[in-house]
Amino acid sequence: MKRKLRIVFMGTPDFAVESLQAIVSNGYDVTAVITAPDKPSGRGKKILPSAVKKYAMAENLKLMQPLNLKDEEFLGHLRSLNANLFVVVAFQMLPKLVWSMPEYGTFNLHASLLPDYRGAAPINWAIINGEQATGLTTFFLNDRIDTGDIIFKEPVAIKDDETFGELHDRLKVIGADLILKTLQAISENRVEAIAQNDVNLPAGQLHPAPKIHKEDTWINWNSRVEKIHDLVRGLSPIPAAITEIIAPSGQVHSLKVFKTEFEYRPHHLKPGMIETDGKSFLNIAGNDGLIKVIEIQLAGKKRMGINDFLRGFPVDSHWKMQV
Repeated sequence: MKRKLRIVFMGTPDFAVESLQAIVSNGYDVTAVITAPDKPSGRGKKILPSAVKKYAMAENLKLMQPLNLKDEEFLGHLRSLNANLFVVVAFQMLPKLVWSMPEYGTFNLHASLLPDYRGAAPINWAIINGEQATGLTTFFLNDRIDTGDIIFKEPVAIKDDETFGELHDRLKVIGADLILKTLQAISENRVEAIAQNDVNLPAGQLHPAPKIHKEDTWINWNSRVEKIHDLVRGLSPIPAAITEIIAPSGQVHSLKVFKTEFEYRPHHLKPGMIETDGKSFLNIAGNDGLIKVIEIQLAGKKRMGINDFLRGFPVDSHWKMQV
């Protein structure tokens, strides 16, 4: 007999909206949506709702924004919904009081093939590490982050030169389909979840995927050029790879780099030294070739192609990057 699902959806950013939209448009009973409290955003620090909140309000879904997931009043409201399944996409860690509440459990969508790339930034780190493939996993939550029993996995190839933003947008669509596949399996009581310890991976293959911090975004020009290129695309468009360029006068300017190409070409430049015609190209030396900068942003300015950048910012070969 098919189970009738009463779902509470938990998510915050744009990545989660695609899944919530799929659940709603396929006729599932969403009893409530839980998202993060509104917070300041952008230069003006205006208080803005999350992407999930905006969608939930447009669809007139019941909305909850608890400050504390262990708050008794919130837990009471959550119990009163009589939901039998919680679905989590890009939300915070849940206490056991919450994830253990529904009859059919709580499952999460994670943007990697678990147990590989556990953590907050699996899409970024897969690209930064030069992976050619990643994927998505649905799994039941337990009391440790990203370690619960696996329901379904969906491998996804990473395209050549694909950026974080591009892969993110593909995965959120594929992820929504995986959410629907998981809901159907749970409703038909045919889930055979697999413990992550039972997944066979070659020794040393498990990669961490922690939150990206500022120190992770600095370009090291002493690195191999392919590694620099992967860092740039793994952080593009946000938070973006950062570096500094030094004028002959010694003045230092901060830069964000959004798009590059690389080539293994013999050269006699030290890492961080510049090759440019001052008009149409800006090449920067790595330790085994050259990085060709395609899109860049000077601090306080807008993102632009290299031609426009050089037109307004006269760089020559006497300039160099901070190494």
